[in-house]
Amino acid sequence: MANIRVLATDLEFPEGPVVMPDGSVVLVEIRGRRLTRIWPDGRKEVVAEVPGGPNGAALGPDGKMYFCNNGGFSWIPTGKVIMPGPQPDDYLGGSIQRVDLSNGKVETVVDKCGEYPLRGPNDLVFDKHGGLWFSELGKRRARDMDVGGVYYVKPGMKEIVEVVHGVLPANGIGLSPDENTVYIAETPTARLWAYELSAPGMLKPREPIYRGERGKPITGLGGYQMFDSLAVEASGNVCVATLISGCISVIAPDGTLVEQVPTGDRMTTNIAFGGPDLKTAYITLSTKGELVAMDWPRPGLPLNFLNK
Repeated sequence: MANIRVLATDLEFPEGPVVMPDGSVVLVEIRGRRLTRIWPDGRKEVVAEVPGGPNGAALGPDGKMYFCNNGGFSWIPTGKVIMPGPQPDDYLGGSIQRVDLSNGKVETVVDKCGEYPLRGPNDLVFDKHGGLWFSELGKRRARDMDVGGVYYVKPGMKEIVEVVHGVLPANGIGLSPDENTVYIAETPTARLWAYELSAPGMLKPREPIYRGERGKPITGLGGYQMFDSLAVEASGNVCVATLISGCISVIAPDGTLVEQVPTGDRMTTNIAFGGPDLKTAYITLSTKGELVAMDWPRPGLPLNFLNK
């Protein structure tokens, strides 16, 4: 872990880092309810105050920053740290929002699919066509919880499609380099699911095995570990932030566990690539409240509308 460099501290449960072309990093502070920009000199600048709970973020084709709003968490002191808990009394409902980085204006893009309101969107990624994939974690309450899902907002951001529904809480989401596969990290099981696509926003027909599963679980970690958000390498490996064990799990497309890179924080929540040749990993350590960077042995996959 000697390779780790701390870029910012005192962040309130950071997530969703986006490495900008100018070297700054825009991330969310879920507990702080804001989007924050971290400049290379460590300076922090509030981009926008966001009621609810801003989560995963991605730069869109229009140059605006899109982000999941999970509607808010309750926050529970656990030892020396504060952890997200069940649905709070001031829960606002889930949505996909975007912010104009030039003036901080926030607007809601979608907050329901058909008659069903979004509950707790978590992470998102744009495809090369300008369509937006996002995961639905749902919300947990004292005696029950929502099932998760995967949604696609077609280019133009006017039409939303429910692609998968009925999985356990769905967290990290990413696309393979050829964009023929969408990956979903299922949090409590530490399973990584792969869904083959026939067209943007459409799954390839597949004979379901159980309860309508239309994807394939390519890996599942043993022991007490949970998956959070993810990023994809140029090679196609999927790098999943792994809770409890406090690491980045690198998983090959065939499901082989390539390596686990320790970070020193049990709540390692997200990873993004930037820097020269996209060989710097930017990682959010949420119990420490830190954004850190480390050299990465392989380049990350360029993101649409950001690195290209």
